[in-house]
Parts: sequence; structure tokens; C-alpha cells
Amino acid sequence: MQNWLHLLYKLPRNPSKTRVYVWRKLKRIGAILLHESVWCLPCTPKTKEQFQWIVLEIQELGGEASLWESHLVLGGQDETIIKEFTEQVDQEYIAIIDELKRVQYDLVSLTKKYHQVKSQDYFQSELGKRVLEELQGARGRDQ
Repeated sequence: MQNWLHLLYKLPRNPSKTRVYVWRKLKRIGAILLHESVWCLPCTPKTKEQFQWIVLEIQELGGEASLWESHLVLGGQDETIIKEFTEQVDQEYIAIIDELKRVQYDLVSLTKKYHQVKSQDYFQSELGKRVLEELQGARGRDQ
């Protein structure tokens, strides 16, 4: 059974840039939106710390935030959420693979993008392994 973290928050309507700022931070760490203003990550020491920092930032921005730890009671629901996390990173991995198929590509920026996506790949997508192999192959061809 997987333990989950849930971040619930509320920000003032204005300025809207604060809501966008928080949204971007949540997307950057790979959180998924379960319901309006309810974000989810698998519970690990790293993700707990990331959410704790975001809670503090939201409060500094004049908002309210709470962090919850939970597990699902009904069987099979973990798989649904895990699938959503995997699909989210797979889209990014596919974009990297597509870029590598081009005649010219920036291997340094694609490697950086891979590492960013890998940091959000909480359930070790098979596609992530393929991207790593293709990046290593491209690096070998460029030398």
C-alpha cells in the first residue's frame, strides 16, 4: 500500500501571478492535481520536504495551506494514481525521444530535460530507461 501526501491550499485571487507561481512550482516537482487545489505526491522524505517548503511559501504569500499524509482504503485506487504519475512523465519522455529523432538537437539541453523529468519519475517509468539509453547512444555518436 502506497502512502500519499496531499497539499491543500487557498490563495487570494489577486494578484493572479501568485497562483501561477505556486502552480508552476507544483508542476516542477511532478505533483498531480487530484481536485481543485488538492495536489498529490507519493510520500517520501524528499517529497515531504518539497511540500513543506511550498506550504511555507503559500503562507508567506498570504494564503492558507495544509499538508496531509494518507493511504487509500479501497484496493486498486493506488494503481490509478500511479498510472497518472507515469503518464505525466511519459509525455515528457516522448518529447525527448521525438527531439532526438531530429537531424539536429541540443544534447546538453535534452540531457538537462531528462534529469528534470527523472526527478519527477516517482514510479520508474520504462520509457525513462529507454530515454537514458537513447541519450547515451546519442552522446556516443557525437564524440
